[in-house]
Amino acid sequence: MPRPFKCRRVCGNPSADYFKPRGIPLSRLKEVSLAIDEFEAIRLADLEGLYQEDAAKQMNISRQTFGNIIESAHKKIADSIINAKALKIEGDDAKMEERKFVCYDCKHEWALPYGAGRPGECPKCKSADIHRALQDRGWAKGRGNVRGRGFAGNCRRA
Repeated sequence: MPRPFKCRRVCGNPSADYFKPRGIPLSRLKEVSLAIDEFEAIRLADLEGLYQEDAAKQMNISRQTFGNIIESAHKKIADSIINAKALKIEGDDAKMEERKFVCYDCKHEWALPYGAGRPGECPKCKSADIHRALQDRGWAKGRGNVRGRGFAGNCRRA
């Protein structure tokens, strides 16, 4: 009996979910499907430059599972580019990550999905004195220490 599927955390939907080679009609193209968790793995490892272990923690999966996902994603993207296929990014069992905010005036806490923009005011008291919640301030978590690849200049998230 296989292990139950563990839901993956992703930070948002892609701004575009379909890519195709220029100059080839869509009716003549084969299609490669890239799952949303594969898209997120590419974003974390290749764009953000995270180590697999750190990226796996962000996605709430094991390092081995992350390695399998990123390998599959790289093969699909290579197949799409080399063999002139369309690349379709489609959703699956992924949980959209939310950003948490707190109002410093009334102490109200709420969450918004990534991509929704930063709120201008507290939904409860309408104060503009709002900030990201302490537990949601990126990987340094407001502790003043810097983790990463050895120097503070490498900080990508604050």
